[in-house]
Amino acid sequence: MGIVYYANYLVWFEVGRTDLLRESGWTYRDMEQDGFSLPVIESHCEYREPACYDDELEIRTTGSLESPVRVRFNYRVVRVGDGALLASGHTVHAALDRQRKPRRLPERVRAILQSERSPR
Repeated sequence: MGIVYYANYLVWFEVGRTDLLRESGWTYRDMEQDGFSLPVIESHCEYREPACYDDELEIRTTGSLESPVRVRFNYRVVRVGDGALLASGHTVHAALDRQRKPRRLPERVRAILQSERSPR
């Protein structure tokens, strides 16, 4: 059909989230070595216009703390060619330790998420 499969947007959200954390100085590898995981406990996506194959897309991602053990990431999928907003959404994540128990994020990570982040 030439239209991108809807579930790909959630994959793009993950890419945006991974890039935001990496650029902030805390990679998923670092997170796991520090004894944390951030499983998705909620996801939402609103589709506005279809992405087509070969569209160049930008995933604009911001993050914020919802509580000491919950993180929310917001996403905007934009077509680079014309700036059209194709989709927007969010994911909420629980911060867990190695035993899968809720755990407060390290202060340096909370500081990153509490500060106003520029879109990615």
